[in-house]
Amino acid sequence: METREVEYAIIGVGTAGLGAFSRIRKQTDSVLLIQHGPYGTTCARVGCMPSKMLIAAGDLAHAIDEGGYFGIDGQYSVNGKRVFERIKEDRAEKFVGGVLKYVNTIKEQFKLEGQAKFIDQNTLEVDGKLQIKAKKIIIACGSTPYVSPVFEPLRNELDTSDTIFEIDDLPKSIAVVGLGVIALELGQAFHRLGVATDLYGRSGRIGSFTHPDMQRDVLRTLQEELSIIPQGNFTAAKKVAGGYELTYVTGEGETIVRTYERVLLASGRTSNLRTMNLENAGLALRPDGLPAYDFLTMQCGDTPVFIAGDATEDLPLWHEAYIEGRIAADSAINFPARKEGKRVSGMGIYFTDPQMAIVGVQYSDLDENNIVTGRARMARGPRHEIYNDHRGMIQVYVAKDSGQLLGAEIFGRGAEHMAQTLVLAIEHEMSVGEILQMPVYHPSLEEVMKEALNKALFQLK
Repeated sequence: METREVEYAIIGVGTAGLGAFSRIRKQTDSVLLIQHGPYGTTCARVGCMPSKMLIAAGDLAHAIDEGGYFGIDGQYSVNGKRVFERIKEDRAEKFVGGVLKYVNTIKEQFKLEGQAKFIDQNTLEVDGKLQIKAKKIIIACGSTPYVSPVFEPLRNELDTSDTIFEIDDLPKSIAVVGLGVIALELGQAFHRLGVATDLYGRSGRIGSFTHPDMQRDVLRTLQEELSIIPQGNFTAAKKVAGGYELTYVTGEGETIVRTYERVLLASGRTSNLRTMNLENAGLALRPDGLPAYDFLTMQCGDTPVFIAGDATEDLPLWHEAYIEGRIAADSAINFPARKEGKRVSGMGIYFTDPQMAIVGVQYSDLDENNIVTGRARMARGPRHEIYNDHRGMIQVYVAKDSGQLLGAEIFGRGAEHMAQTLVLAIEHEMSVGEILQMPVYHPSLEEVMKEALNKALFQLK
């Protein structure tokens, strides 16, 4: 078998892998990118961008549906074929196309296509034909949609976020399995485009809020629009005439049997590292079977192996993958010396309607005795009143001793913008009093955020 030796091998040419490559390439020519599957990054091909395009179409239809309150009565029809033609065209030209332009500028000597698997800690085998010996390896192999055992026999027929944007028309009905970000965003979009949609959960939790009041508010609000069955398990799935028959037993013991034209499996993603003979790498593993790593260096133990992006299954977010790729590269360049990177404050946004956002430290990780909570209902905001959108609320979590903002959970119109403001405040370690010295325009959606901060400040005083 042919052998090739390099100083650095980067497994995966997605957001994390490209971030790492751009760092390392400035230092050396002895680097190799190994890619299995199409180029284009998860975000551009099957994640952030196509999902937001489908959401935009659904939100436009919903705005017309709700126009009567404002004196706007419109009639329209949804052209499902055109919806997906537009998604594919814009994705190819504006998003995946941009990534491919960059990948095409990388010389062929730095790229290799094929499935990499570990032979040992410094050796990879690619497609059983070529061995790569690398002094340092960065794992940025991304993730794949999770398929639970009950759906495994139909794996190649049912939809996931990796395949749903390839369909040619809207189905008449769809079952969405999961109540996380992918499930909620796509499920609501399909519903608003006229597809009979049911969303099924497992644990009863919805979204990623950790405060019980926020969880309850989200479920109650979204159930007013969507068919959501939050707790239970699928016990059977089979192909039948006209689609797929699913059997689901709720938490209360009720059995639901329904048939859908399509089924979207959206209950999370699993690291592609699980298919790469990880046991040969000699790494210390976590209970979930993935490598234990240092959050500040992305190094796996004291080995010359580093990990970044969705492969960790920890923070499957575009900006986190990019940061981790660069941290992993810097650590690899400085190996065996330890090189810590700067992590940013946590931030996650669901582009549902209402939007959901979490910034900073999660409520579940805070000590209730050491914080005060400022809460405000979106219905209190003059701009929300103008939009006739009273749904949701915001909670900010503040340290009692310092008055410093630690985190927030936001549910409502404008959550994405409030999250951006608050995460900047957290990054700069600002107190509530300092944040409130910043101007807030009137009337703006952020006035509700200001009210929550004022309530926290009042408790501190």
